[in-house]
Amino acid sequence: MLFDLPSDDALYAALLARDPAFDGRAYVGVASTGIFCRLTCPARKPKRENCSFYNDVAACINAGFRPCKRCHPIAPEAEGDPTIQHLLDALNQDPTHRWSEADLTARGLDPSTVRRSFKRHFGVTFLDMARQRRLAHGFSALGQGKVIDAQLDAGFDSPSAFRAGFAKLIGTAPNQFKSDAMLRADHIDTPLGSMIAVCDERALHLLEFADRKALPRELQRLRKLTKGSIGVGRFDTTDQVSDQLSAYFSGKSDQFSVPLVLHGTAFTRQVWTALRDIPAGETHSYRDLARLIGAPNATRAVARANWANQIALIIPCHRVIGADGSLTGYGGGLWRKQRLIDIEKHYASRRTQ
Repeated sequence: MLFDLPSDDALYAALLARDPAFDGRAYVGVASTGIFCRLTCPARKPKRENCSFYNDVAACINAGFRPCKRCHPIAPEAEGDPTIQHLLDALNQDPTHRWSEADLTARGLDPSTVRRSFKRHFGVTFLDMARQRRLAHGFSALGQGKVIDAQLDAGFDSPSAFRAGFAKLIGTAPNQFKSDAMLRADHIDTPLGSMIAVCDERALHLLEFADRKALPRELQRLRKLTKGSIGVGRFDTTDQVSDQLSAYFSGKSDQFSVPLVLHGTAFTRQVWTALRDIPAGETHSYRDLARLIGAPNATRAVARANWANQIALIIPCHRVIGADGSLTGYGGGLWRKQRLIDIEKHYASRRTQ
């Protein structure tokens, strides 16, 4: 059973005091460094606005944080298992390595045994942990102004790989794509993984993380609307989306001016428009959003519209959280939602200055 955490203010006070009472029961994730620590960590204490608190190691890893090298927050759980310690050491030596089950087998390890051990100790598999470390490493490098390879996630290693993957998503053969298709899809690499953008020559119709479960259904809907006129390629619109995403992730601008085509009901489009009115760095609850559109009793309908959004980031459904402050669901994964909220603290701070 998880320990019920006190308020974040109480936990921050415990962090400042290095209170041992919370050791192993609460952890702090630091947005400015991308690491998570014990509350007793001897490192210099972060600012309050950069801190988020978690019950366990798995929650920290799922939020995209990597373990601190000073207080070693996951060491005690790994000490009793030499296989875990061996893999953690390897992960620390090269956090950018893209691990696979073949890598485990090459080291004489049984992938299923490794999977069970990591799930038992940390609540996540080793491959998931390695993926999160790789993403966190890339995010930190970006925050330091470094030029990094944005192909951090599994992504697509070549145009032909994307073409084949996209064909599988929409249920057609690659050779059936029309060269003059009305809608064209291409992938855009970001520090949080590959995204798929579907555009026409004037506007963006869809922007999703490539691993979102709802993506095949959304693409099938677009294919139906266009009577199959959807293929692979780029318009100038795609380049515009890519440039604006690059500016967003590099901390230059939170503004998106690319024209959008919103495929939804009048109510859904109203909710999406209201989402775009929430400034970067601020969050609203579903109830707040319902009030903003003049439908205070439509909280559930607002939540459904939020979930149906198929233009991620630009229509910022990640800025909606639970009434109790919890992250709640996000189609791109809660770890991405947390990272996006952390990114946008920069824009909020810049506005106040």
